Amino acid sequence: MPDHVHIFIGIKPSIALSNLVRDIKNNSSSFINEKKWVMGKFNWQKGFGAFSYGHSQIDTVVKYIQNQESHHAKKTFKEEYLEILKKFNVEYDEKYLFEWIIDE
Repeated sequence: MPDHVHIFIGIKPSIALSNLVRDIKNNSSSFINEKKWVMGKFNWQKGFGAFSYGHSQIDTVVKYIQNQESHHAKKTFKEEYLEILKKFNVEYDEKYLFEWIIDE
């Protein structure tokens, strides 16, 4: 998708999610910039969203990710993200949401 990426990964409880995301962003930004895949310097946004799922839900999550293009033809990323936060009763403050998600 042009405005977000889904990464489905299994991690051990000893690994801090924020450290994993930091490393993925740093390494992928370096790779993209080294390959000059974009004009100028590529950077990821500062924030991220993360949701956990149980082992029994793997197939459902994989199918969901594989169908992103058709899914987002019906619902924007902003609509989807806010819906997930509300569905799982995640309290949030709009000042911590991605800057562009508030303005859509």
